[in-house]
Amino acid sequence: MRLIKRAWLGGIAAAVTLAFVSSALAADISGAGATFPYPVYSKWADAYKKETGIGLNYQSIGSGGGIKQIEARTVTFGASDAPLKPDDLAKNGLVQWPQIIGGVVPVANLKGIKPGELRIDGPALAKIYLGEITRWNDPVLARLNPQVKLPDMPILVVHRSDGSGTTFNFSNYLSAVSPEWNDKVGTGTALEWPVGVGAKGNEAVASMTIQTNGGIGYVEYAYVVQNHMTYMRMINKDGHTVAPTAESFQAAAANADWKNAPGYYLILGNQPGKASWPIAAASFILVHRQVGDAVAVHQALKFFDWSFRKGQKMAEALDYVPMPANVVKLIETTTWSQEIKDKAGNPVWK
Repeated sequence: MRLIKRAWLGGIAAAVTLAFVSSALAADISGAGATFPYPVYSKWADAYKKETGIGLNYQSIGSGGGIKQIEARTVTFGASDAPLKPDDLAKNGLVQWPQIIGGVVPVANLKGIKPGELRIDGPALAKIYLGEITRWNDPVLARLNPQVKLPDMPILVVHRSDGSGTTFNFSNYLSAVSPEWNDKVGTGTALEWPVGVGAKGNEAVASMTIQTNGGIGYVEYAYVVQNHMTYMRMINKDGHTVAPTAESFQAAAANADWKNAPGYYLILGNQPGKASWPIAAASFILVHRQVGDAVAVHQALKFFDWSFRKGQKMAEALDYVPMPANVVKLIETTTWSQEIKDKAGNPVWK
């Protein structure tokens, strides 16, 4: 596993606002939403500001907050890790597209246990979050980890407290692998959690897990690496044990048929494949179909176009998976050019 220096992030914060002051001649781009892609959006924004003089003011407040803000037109774009269904897009006059792919990773805080030393499967993870497995030396976990001396101590569950696309992808996976979870809790951005304590954002879940001896949580992988967290390997749909890496996220996304997914509504969890990470996920951008400020939206699209063209290496360095070239072409030539229009009905992106 690569250790990546991220001095630009400045550690963990419960609430993170990314703001770069632009030059007097250029307006900042405003956005809000998912904490899942915040590390790569931060890196892109820093490089874009240096190249163009235009900054990004991005509020890392969770997918639910991002959806509310774009619906209220208080930001130029929203970001969500839970894709909106085509009917919801139509009802709210929105367009969405996938911008980046990453992975949701279970993490633990156990003294003496190294990153990747523990492994877990979906049914066991569901039982922990249902409150049915309550101690680290439970026989179910012991059978999954015969080479590890598991401590006889309580499992302290940490989960998201806010409306979260990370939670959507995590709970969607648990629903796919555990009928009991699906019946009792189900899938959603905000849940009635059976057990545990809540924290707002990937940042705060990472922080609380790090501070809680015996804690277990789930966060986007960039937060795992930058905070040197103890991640778990997972047993995937094909029965293979895999580690969270850009390669395993890419393997999960390999069969994604974006072209035939209306509104790009596609979920990447629990995909088949020997090398597939079980909880891979895409993060989406949301803008209005008919925009009020065409100049601001065009500026935002220029930023995302730059990110597609020049941000791939930065994304890969943070263990995200860039969107494939054919998907980028589909997004720009179809979604941007044909669906996003100004008040007069003219395309915003040409």
